[in-house]
Amino acid sequence: MTTNTETRVEEQVSSKSIPISDYLKFILPSLIGILLFITPIKTEDGITIPVAFLSNQINGAIGEFIPALVVLVMAISTVGSIIATFIKPNFITQNKTLNTLFSVSKFWVVARLLGTVFAAMTLFKMGPEMIHSENTGTLLLYDLIPILFTTFLLAGILLPLLLNFGLLEFVGALFMKVMRPIFTLPGRSSLDCLASWVGDGTIGVLLTSKQYEEGYYTKREAAVIATTFSVVSITFSIVILQYLELEQYFVPYYLTIIFAGLVAAVIMPRIRPLSKKADTGYELTELKAEEKIPEGVSQVKWGLDNAVNKARKNDSVANIFTEGFKNVLDMWLGVLPIVMAIGTVALVIAEFTPVFTILGKPFEPILALMQVPEAAEAAQTMVIGFADMLLPAIIGSGIESELTRFVIACVSVTQLVYLSEMGGLLLGSKLPVSFKDLVLIFILRTVITLPIVVLVAHIIF
Repeated sequence: MTTNTETRVEEQVSSKSIPISDYLKFILPSLIGILLFITPIKTEDGITIPVAFLSNQINGAIGEFIPALVVLVMAISTVGSIIATFIKPNFITQNKTLNTLFSVSKFWVVARLLGTVFAAMTLFKMGPEMIHSENTGTLLLYDLIPILFTTFLLAGILLPLLLNFGLLEFVGALFMKVMRPIFTLPGRSSLDCLASWVGDGTIGVLLTSKQYEEGYYTKREAAVIATTFSVVSITFSIVILQYLELEQYFVPYYLTIIFAGLVAAVIMPRIRPLSKKADTGYELTELKAEEKIPEGVSQVKWGLDNAVNKARKNDSVANIFTEGFKNVLDMWLGVLPIVMAIGTVALVIAEFTPVFTILGKPFEPILALMQVPEAAEAAQTMVIGFADMLLPAIIGSGIESELTRFVIACVSVTQLVYLSEMGGLLLGSKLPVSFKDLVLIFILRTVITLPIVVLVAHIIF
């Protein structure tokens, strides 16, 4: 007796009858997606990807209006959330899109309100200066959030090119035998990593979040990918290196980051808190388990058949752009106020309190034991990156030792988790990651990668 699964496998494997037009439905949109999200291009500001370049161009054209527009978007998010959570009118609760956008827990209503208040205070320069100073609210509202605003706009609309036309199915089949045994992840997660690496970590988080919501990742897989493979872009890595005046060491610097990052990527999924995440899917979607490749079928053949079958289901261009626009609204209304709230609090603590200096004290004897010069000055840079990734470079720029500055540059990148952007994105998304998780992951990544970085630094210097 033939099972449904066997029948479907036979249908997929037998692709002789697939017309060229079906292959083109997979190939053309996927190639455009690769071009926009993964292909590196060289610009006056360095290496980037087309989506990030276009985002910067939009910022250059309308950047002066974006902060006010963001405050308006945050206000809509907050008012809508308050109405949906406490009043629950039918026009919201019975509308799937509005309900998804505005119906959140009371904690997130407060967080959205806080982010909106901080943004308004910064825009109008009201209230305590610590909220809207140059290195806190102003840094977020005028430097970081405009980039997120335009990146979300372009990525939200264009992400279906990567998600909906079979590219992930094809890549997943090719890398299944690598990603699963080494990193305990589906093969398709390799594309998330690549999109982050040459593009931006935020794009990796967005890609992972959408895949999780659509049922392609379990809670554990989504948490691992978002906190382990949403790596810092090449461009931002170069910015940190330039800030610490170590440009001549770019090659060993980046190779060190890759090596330390891979070691962390092998270890982190196998220890708490990530290893204890449930292997169940997103509650609102049926989990789509990764299927094994049938015996006698090549990875390329299996991936191609799956990709074509996925692409066949997307005939309506209007539906694709509608889905993309919903993605944009979800990110604007759900993520921007959270980034503003969490980022402002973290930066105020970093700038106006000795908290991170105190937390960094335990690293003094550790760095001294590892024979890192100026250990006392470098200690707080080991923890202050949790607030913002650029802060270690700012604080460490005054350190004389090149070896120490090299260690700071590498560790600040391999830690990955920082609240002013990545942390805020993770907490504002539907990904199963808590604040406590982020703290533990940050500490563990530091503990794992620091000895590797220091060893390489002693070899180089």
